[in-house]
Amino acid sequence: QVQLVESGGGLVQAGGSLRLSCAASGRTFSTYAMGWFRQAPGKEREFVAGIRWSTYYAGSVKGRFTISRDNAKNMVYLQMNSLKPEDTAVYYCAADADGSGSYYLGEYDYWGQGTQVTVSS
Repeated sequence: QVQLVESGGGLVQAGGSLRLSCAASGRTFSTYAMGWFRQAPGKEREFVAGIRWSTYYAGSVKGRFTISRDNAKNMVYLQMNSLKPEDTAVYYCAADADGSGSYYLGEYDYWGQGTQVTVSS
């Protein structure tokens, strides 16, 4: 069982930056693929970024967001720059236990509770 706890959300003006953190429990964290997803009001949850041996991004955030991990600390991060009002959503950290990594939320086994990011115009 893996527990994920996100932090770092908040209110920021358009053009600003935020760094989200995800703390993971479990001794096998380094074997998991990790991902960030987001869900805006009235919309489906969507993929944002993922990391395993490499990183991969949704087109809408590529070049603005950076995912990284620190396996020694069991942490995953999402650095978000040049934020736009359309980035407003609840952001979720997720773990894919088989380690393959995916853009599809159904492939992820464990989820955090989410952290709210609000970007004002």
